[in-house]
Amino acid sequence: MTPGPVSSPLRPDRRRLMLGGLAAALAGAVPTTARAQAGYPNRPVRIIVPYGAGGIADVTMRMVAQKLSEKLGQQFIIDNRPGAAGVIGINSVVASTPDGYTLAMIGGGLTAAKSLFKSLPYDLERDLVPISTTAAYGLVIATKAGSPLKTVQDVITTAKASPGKLNFGSINPGSNQHLAGELFKSMAGITVTAIPFKTTPQLVTAMIQGDVDVLFEYQAALQGPLEERQIVALATTATTRAPSLPDVPTVAESGLPGYEVTSWNGLAAPAATPPEIVALLNRAVNEVVALPDIQAASTKYGMAAQGCSVDDFRARIAREVAKWAKVVAAAGIEKK
Repeated sequence: MTPGPVSSPLRPDRRRLMLGGLAAALAGAVPTTARAQAGYPNRPVRIIVPYGAGGIADVTMRMVAQKLSEKLGQQFIIDNRPGAAGVIGINSVVASTPDGYTLAMIGGGLTAAKSLFKSLPYDLERDLVPISTTAAYGLVIATKAGSPLKTVQDVITTAKASPGKLNFGSINPGSNQHLAGELFKSMAGITVTAIPFKTTPQLVTAMIQGDVDVLFEYQAALQGPLEERQIVALATTATTRAPSLPDVPTVAESGLPGYEVTSWNGLAAPAATPPEIVALLNRAVNEVVALPDIQAASTKYGMAAQGCSVDDFRARIAREVAKWAKVVAAAGIEKK
């Protein structure tokens, strides 16, 4: 049998030429995303706010978005997508391309959603990567001006003396405001009836009319009634006093140690977003929230503009998911 042709070895110069061509081809094909990451952001970035325009979450994020636009040289555009307690907006981010050009505004209320819904189309801890908080804010516990309830201890003492006599008002069953009230009941060991309202103005009106004994609400939403002395703040729910209400003690200071409800806003991205982009955004957010005008504007609304590390944010979310699960179970709130 006549042997077939044998391939001759490549000459060194030809091999170098082929290897060089292969390296060039790979360099052109592989680092497309790497080059995009290096130049990030090179086009506008959308921030999905899963609530309507004008609320505390929206106001906070618009301030931050403007500063991020100035700092990073691309527009950060707010896209309000309200509905289903934030589920619609967050799910649209989870389903988006994880390239850093679609971000989510997430808030403390979403950590309770896992316990309030029978099922969700996403998992907050698995499907999103936290970037940084942007602001934190406590709630105000308030009573009607002239109420005999002057302190947190008055509320607890009265409720223990007459179980079920007092009530507390908040908006939306399952909201942070409602759950803050339920946590207060649980930690104080009291029986108080929860009364839900659709809007804060309805809640305040009911209190002024004497239909509500105590309310739980964010300071920004109560600014007018507080300034007009229609209602009086008994305490705030954060770990430290609100800068804009320096004479109002915290609940922990008022005789219920360990009580703390601090809601927050922050930014997150789809879970597979490149770590380099997450790190860049984390640095940028931490820098812009420290700007004096952001600090001043936040204080005006009863908030503290503050960032954090990615790891700290992730740990905070995990703690609050577990915390609110216990509160929801203890309150017997039926899942939607």
